[in-house]
Amino acid sequence: MAKVVYGYWNKELYDNRGKHLFEIAPLENFKEFDEFDPGNPLRAYIGHKGFFVFEHGISILDSFRHYLSKAADESCGKCTPCRVGTQILKRKFDTLVDGEGGIEELVEIEKLCDHMKRTSLCGLGQSAPVALLYALKHFRDEFEKEIGNKAGIKKRPVYAYATTPCIEACPAKVEVPKYIDYIKDGKFAHSVGVVLKKYPWAATCGRVCVRFCELACKRTNVDEAVGIKVLKRFVADRERYVTDHWFSKDLIKNPKHKDLKVAVIGTGPAGISAAYHLLLNGYHVDVLEALPEGGGMAKVGIPNYRLPSEILDKEISIIEELGGRIRYNQRLGKDFNLKQLLNEYGYKAVFLGIGAHKGKIIGIPGEPQEIPTPILLEQGKRPEYKYAAHKTREAKKEVFGYKQGINFLLDVNNFVINQGQPLQLGEKLVVIGGGNVAMDCVRSALRMGVKDVHLVYRRTKAEMPADHEEVEAAEKEGVIFHELTHPTQLKVENGKVVGLELTKMELTEPQDGRRRGVRAVPNSEFCIECDYVVPAVGQAVDVDSLAEETVALNKWGLIDVQEETMMTNMDGIFAGGDCVTGPATLIEAMAQGEKAARCMDDYLQHGRVLFSPEDRMSKIIDGLTKKDDEQLYVPVKARRRTRVAELDPEYRKRKFDEVEKSISVEEAYGEADRCLRCYRISLVVTDR
Repeated sequence: MAKVVYGYWNKELYDNRGKHLFEIAPLENFKEFDEFDPGNPLRAYIGHKGFFVFEHGISILDSFRHYLSKAADESCGKCTPCRVGTQILKRKFDTLVDGEGGIEELVEIEKLCDHMKRTSLCGLGQSAPVALLYALKHFRDEFEKEIGNKAGIKKRPVYAYATTPCIEACPAKVEVPKYIDYIKDGKFAHSVGVVLKKYPWAATCGRVCVRFCELACKRTNVDEAVGIKVLKRFVADRERYVTDHWFSKDLIKNPKHKDLKVAVIGTGPAGISAAYHLLLNGYHVDVLEALPEGGGMAKVGIPNYRLPSEILDKEISIIEELGGRIRYNQRLGKDFNLKQLLNEYGYKAVFLGIGAHKGKIIGIPGEPQEIPTPILLEQGKRPEYKYAAHKTREAKKEVFGYKQGINFLLDVNNFVINQGQPLQLGEKLVVIGGGNVAMDCVRSALRMGVKDVHLVYRRTKAEMPADHEEVEAAEKEGVIFHELTHPTQLKVENGKVVGLELTKMELTEPQDGRRRGVRAVPNSEFCIECDYVVPAVGQAVDVDSLAEETVALNKWGLIDVQEETMMTNMDGIFAGGDCVTGPATLIEAMAQGEKAARCMDDYLQHGRVLFSPEDRMSKIIDGLTKKDDEQLYVPVKARRRTRVAELDPEYRKRKFDEVEKSISVEEAYGEADRCLRCYRISLVVTDR
C-alpha cells in the first residue's frame, strides 16, 4: 500500500519528510497507488487537485516539467492565459531542470500560475496550475534544493494523461470536448469522426444513450449539463451522406494475412463494436447472428419511436462495407459450436456477444414458471417459442395475456413494426418494473391502442432506474403510475389473464449506509382487473445456447471472463456485453466490444494481452474523484440548455413515429458553446 513522503490533495497536507518509508503509515483510502503495472512501482502522482510523492529522491522539478509540457500540448490555444502561460511555464521548467536559472524564477512561476488559474477560459487552463501552486506554497524548499544542481537531476519515466469528467464517465471514453470543439468550429464531419473512432453507431447512440457523460458534466454546478447526446445526434444526422463514403476496405491500412480470421457471435452493440475494431485492425471478420436481422436487443428491444430501424440498419451495414461478413440465422449450439469455429473452420479467436435476451419471472402465484425463449426462424413469421426442460405439464401451458418484457418488445418489432399486424392486448395492460425496458413496454402499448396502461413499481418514481426523460415521456403520454406497489398474484381464468393482485409498500429506515428498503403495508391489498400483464424485471443469459460448451459461468449465470483480458476459461474465446455484465446499456456494451477487440488483437499478435496505461490511469482517476468534490475556478454565466423539439404527446402516443427531432445548426452552435472544456492532466512517475 502506498506511503506518501509528502504531498497535498483535496485540502489535506501530507508531510513525512525525514522519516524512513517503514515509519510512514500507508494511505488507507488510496489503494490505487500501489504500483502502475505489475512490477513497476508508482513513485509520484500529479493531478488537478494536488500531488503525491511516494519515494525519497524523486525530482519535483522534473515531474512538474513533464506535467506542464502535457498541459501545453493539450491547450486549445483559444485564450491567451492558457495558450501562452503553459508554454512559458514549460520553458522555465526546462531551463531549471537543465541546471540554469535561480530560485527567483519561482516567484514569477507562482504569479503566472495564479493568473492562469483565475483568467483561463476553460478547465484545462484553470486546473493545470493548481497542483504546482500547492507545491510552491507548502514545499518550496524541495524546488530550491534542486534548482542550480549542476550535477544533473535524476530523471524517471513518466506517463501523462489528459481527460475530463465526461470522458471518464463514458464507458467508451469518447473524447466529448473534442467533438464539441469541432462543432464550435463548424467542422461537423470532424466531430462525428471523433465518435466513430470509438464505435460505429453514432446516430444510434445519439438517440438512445443514457448519458453517463451528462451526469458527470460540471456545467451542472452552474445550470444544466451540456446536451452532449443531442450534439452527437446532430453531427451524425447532418453528416450521414458524407459518412456514406467513408467506409470501405480502403480504410483498412494494414490488412492481416487471410488466415487471421476472427468470428464474432451476435450483432448487438457489443458484437458490432468488436467486429468494427477488429476490421479496422485488418482482421478478416465473420459475424454470426441467430436472428434474421441484425442489432440484437437494440433492434428488437428499442421501439421505433426512440430508434428508427433504418438508422440502426444503416450503421450495422458499416461492418459489410468494411469487408466483414454477417451470416444470419446462425445460432450457437444449433448451427455451430465454439470448438468447430476454432478447430474446423479455422478461426483464430472468437468473441461472444450473445446478450441477455431471456426474461425473468417475478415468482408469484399464478405466474408461469418457465420462460419461453423466442427464435425467429425467418423474417415475417411468428416467433417459435422453445422451452427449457419442464418439471410439470402445468409449466408447459402458456398463459394468454402474459409475456416477459423482452418477448413483448420482440413481438412489437416483428409484427407491428415490420408487418403492420396488430397484437391483441385488450383494453387494460399492466407492466411491472421501473427500467427502460418497462418504459418501452408501456409506451409501446399505448401506441398499439391499449386504453389504460398501468406501470407498477415497488419503489418510488425517483428511484426508478429508467432514464428520467423516459419516465417523464411516459407520464405525458398518459401512463398510470403505481409507486410503492408490488404484485402478489397473477389472476388467471381459463388460461387467460384477468387481473393482477397487488399490495402497497412503504420505505424502511436506512441501515449501515445502504439505501432504504421496502416492506409490505399490512391490509393494503388491492386488484387491478386487466387483460394483459408484462413483467419487465430483468433479463438473463440464455444458457441453452452454451449447453454443449465448456465456457464457465459465474454464480449469476453470466459468462465468466478475466476483467483485464476479456478472455473466458477457453483459450481464444473472448466475451463481452450483457452476457458478461448482465443487462446494461448500449454504450456499456459497445465499450466492452471495443475493449475485447483490443485484447483479441494483443492475443493474436503477441500471444498475451498487453498492459493498457490508459485503463490504469482511468482507474486511478476514478478512485480519486470518488473522494473529491469538483468546483469551478472561474464564475460562469448561467445559460439553459437547448430544448429538443418533440411530437405532441396526444399525437405521438398513437404512432411509432420518432418522438424527438434533431436540433438546428444555430442551436448546435449555442449548445456547444456551453461546454466548459474541463480537461485535467494526470501524470505518474514510475521506474520504467
